[in-house]
Amino acid sequence: MNRKPIVDKHSPVITELEPRAPLSIGNGDFGFSVDFTGLQTFPDAYVAPLSTQSNWGWHASGGIDRYTLEDVSMQIFNGVPYPLFPEDREETYHWLRQNPHRLQLGQLGFQFYDKNNQAISFEKIRPIRQQLLLWSGVIESEFDVDGAPVIVSTVCASDADVLAVSVKSPLIEEGRMEIELAFPSPHVADRKWEQATKLSWEDEGHLTEIKDQSDDSILIERTLDDTTYQVGLVWSNGTVEKKDTHVVKVKPEKDDAGSFALTAAFAPKVEKVQSTQSVFDSSEAYWRDFWQRGAFVSFEGSSDPCAEELERRVILSQYLTAVHSAGSIPPQETGFMYNSWFGKFHLEMHWWHAAHFPLWGRAHLLERSMDWYVSILPKAIKLAESQGYQGARWPKMVAREGNQTPSPIAPGLIWQQPHPIALAELCYQASPNEQTLKKYKDIVFESAEFMVSYAHFDENEKAYVLGPPLIPAQECHLMEDSVNPPYEVEYWHYGLQVAIDWMERLGEDVPKSWVEVRDQMVEPPHENGIYLSHADCSDTFTEKNHDHPSMVAALGILPGHLIDSEMMLQTLKKVKDKWKWDTAWGWDFPMCAMTAARLGESDLAIDFLLMDQVKNTYLVNGHNYQHDALTAYLPGNGGLLTTVAMMASKWGFPDNGKWKVEAEGF
Repeated sequence: MNRKPIVDKHSPVITELEPRAPLSIGNGDFGFSVDFTGLQTFPDAYVAPLSTQSNWGWHASGGIDRYTLEDVSMQIFNGVPYPLFPEDREETYHWLRQNPHRLQLGQLGFQFYDKNNQAISFEKIRPIRQQLLLWSGVIESEFDVDGAPVIVSTVCASDADVLAVSVKSPLIEEGRMEIELAFPSPHVADRKWEQATKLSWEDEGHLTEIKDQSDDSILIERTLDDTTYQVGLVWSNGTVEKKDTHVVKVKPEKDDAGSFALTAAFAPKVEKVQSTQSVFDSSEAYWRDFWQRGAFVSFEGSSDPCAEELERRVILSQYLTAVHSAGSIPPQETGFMYNSWFGKFHLEMHWWHAAHFPLWGRAHLLERSMDWYVSILPKAIKLAESQGYQGARWPKMVAREGNQTPSPIAPGLIWQQPHPIALAELCYQASPNEQTLKKYKDIVFESAEFMVSYAHFDENEKAYVLGPPLIPAQECHLMEDSVNPPYEVEYWHYGLQVAIDWMERLGEDVPKSWVEVRDQMVEPPHENGIYLSHADCSDTFTEKNHDHPSMVAALGILPGHLIDSEMMLQTLKKVKDKWKWDTAWGWDFPMCAMTAARLGESDLAIDFLLMDQVKNTYLVNGHNYQHDALTAYLPGNGGLLTTVAMMASKWGFPDNGKWKVEAEGF
């Protein structure tokens, strides 16, 4: 298949201010979002901050050891302690939710001046044309400033946290352009993450020092409590000065071509700054290889009006998840665009972010973050032990170091527990060898040990049951009320089956308890031929028909060994008709589409994938929009790719003569 014309066709073009849809570049462990100038010149014109973020850049106000979970009082359910909302330790609770938080490493932007040396506002910069060239990972920006054309190329290295920018403009010769790197305060300004996304520019509480300087380079060191990092700038022709306490200014000087180039490296310790050309070469080589290898699908020639939009979403979602969701730790919901939930990541979302990578022939992009589970396994084992369980219990909301975060909801969720098993199995399917088994066996087996320990035998049901206490994936239920949600019950059965398979592949003795719990899991609850949110929720489709309709995931995301397919089809149809879709989330639409696809209802799957709902919106930059505090929501992009991979490889697209599908590599 000739892929390049299809990819190029969907390279986003911006011709006016898009305040909710800035473009971004990155490499999985580092990301940089830009305004229409190709840098971060006018952040106030955008709904969300324009960010420079990494997977290594974290900060804790007052230092990482200021508080620990031992400082929070616990709520006890059935003898098990959970850090929910301790009213007597409110300050500690909020600190632990906010810290450590992902750092905004700096904002790099232009400063333009008119002929009277007055700063020019963004309203006076017209016309604009900006395009993200997906095949090379380069953002090309063209605009006029006070009648003078400016052409900017912006790119990120594939193998380092390094940006490069190339500029051509008469403004350089006229001395009317500068580039500024400004460093915001690292401290969280609000207890609600939706408000805390806004950056603070206070001078206190952080230090910006010049460690080294020459005619064409500068090394800056940042100190923020017990966090330090460095930024190195190298340029082609110009001068540099520290303009303010936390602002460095580079002023381009005239050259024969009216051009300027700058490279910016971010790292805990900058050893060397790559040349501008090497960064461009790195990006172009990486993205060309990315698109040429792995799986691909095209809907060209289809007459269904949905096909073109679905193809656009598929192409852009591949790019965005490679940039924002393919790093060495699980990503936050917004990737590197800006901080959601204080920059922490949610382990129940890791499957949504990354399960598609192996299905698209890119298992190595999932494997980058799988090592993180291995690294925090001792903490997961300690968490399970503290609650009286065996094995490893994976937390829900965490930062890089892997400690559980207190929350009214997060500690009660359990559906993240089988995720490492399911993700490890996808890695094994991509590389079915003993090396894969040995690499991940500990996280698979310790996850299974907890699952067996957590399930308990109910004499009335004559089966193993889940909860209470628990909160299902549909988070609007109380811990003390929820029992046997269908998705979690099926996931327990599936996860234990995979763990048993791994034991047998390695030639080890399968624990009898694993087989017993798998074989005697309770039947997922249903009523009048419809699956319920959980066993004690007869009002699933009246009072509780909001948030995630997660009961359908039991046959869709999962193979549904405990599920009646006809009953699930009736459930899915009722979900479509009765659910309050304005309360759903971006991954709910592909979740329902997966269920429809497995049931052979491909037309219904397309209906869900392209349902006309605000939270199923995909902006011009490809990001799944939820609301103005969540303009980027990568679990939706990842879920879309998983669904399309399932349909392209096995379940098929509508057979109505309107779809022409060409697929390879799945």
